Amino acid sequence: MLASLQGRSASEAAAMFAAPPQYARDVIKAFNQMGFDALNPEWSGGRPKRIGPAVAEHICRIAKTPPARAGLPFTTWSLTKLREFLSASGNVTVSTETIRQILRKAGISWQATKTWKGSKDPDFAEKMARVLDLYDHPPADGRVICVDEFGPLNLQPRPGKGWFPGRQARRLRATYTRTGGVRHMFGGLDLASGQMFFRFRDRKRWQEFLDFCRQLRARFPTGKLYLVVDNFSPHKKDKVTDWCEQNNVELVFTPSNASWLNRIEAEFTHLRYFTLNGSDYPSRAAPQHLQRPPRPSHRRLRAGVAEPQRGLADPDAVGAHGVRIAQRAQERIGRRAHGERRPPVGNTTSSATPTPCRR
Repeated sequence: MLASLQGRSASEAAAMFAAPPQYARDVIKAFNQMGFDALNPEWSGGRPKRIGPAVAEHICRIAKTPPARAGLPFTTWSLTKLREFLSASGNVTVSTETIRQILRKAGISWQATKTWKGSKDPDFAEKMARVLDLYDHPPADGRVICVDEFGPLNLQPRPGKGWFPGRQARRLRATYTRTGGVRHMFGGLDLASGQMFFRFRDRKRWQEFLDFCRQLRARFPTGKLYLVVDNFSPHKKDKVTDWCEQNNVELVFTPSNASWLNRIEAEFTHLRYFTLNGSDYPSRAAPQHLQRPPRPSHRRLRAGVAEPQRGLADPDAVGAHGVRIAQRAQERIGRRAHGERRPPVGNTTSSATPTPCRR
């Protein structure tokens, strides 16, 4: 094409390709200035963008900053408040829809805040390594059972979520007096089979916990029992620890403020979400869902495979008292507390400055 244009005027070139003469002049001029790069331009028509990468990054930075740091008397941004602040302080005039699109491209979304509490246990690494090692390498001389209490449970309407027609969600009654009393559930998750055992009691003192340990010992009369428990004071009662020593039962304590290491917590979340949320049971006999063990939430356990998840502990870190495991866990907790995300693997470009695509 370019060879055929040599020695011809812009009018003749335009006549050859049925194009306006000005278009032929622009093509020839661009080729003389940029060479073959002019045949694949980044811009292919249309109005150029008003919001560049620098402005988009500034908007994202303001959105992630609490309004109180800017001296404003509220704790969260709305798109309207963010637009007004940008217009008043940064001379950035954009619409709320533009702000929403910029935040969405940068991976910033509207999320609920949650509380967190890091473990200050001086033996955090050792205790964590011990628990994860039991999960990864079940002892041959016994079985590992995760034990915890679930409750208190009382008769009250509980908010939840469900599928309903538009603006016709089911309403629950309001309660001001609850005379049905309180109950507690003692649960034990056998990691070898994925089966869950539980008992309901009116209280959760050391007497009730010891009685539940005796029931687990009677269900598994042979071999040693490794019970993973948290630091609830009834678990450390002298009479409980003495009975455990006499009956070949070892209490494996999780670090303080780190009950998330107990795998039964995931089952309790499963139970609360599908059985309690959105319910309004009129009596203790009504919740038939609680009269049988809930199905394990882990996919392989639901399928009947008696092999729970492995590979939770790094063998090298476990041998070094779990130092690297503890560091990774605390770093993850710190990132979540400050609203940070793990950087994407193999990509060092900022999400606020996308690389332009060539057309």
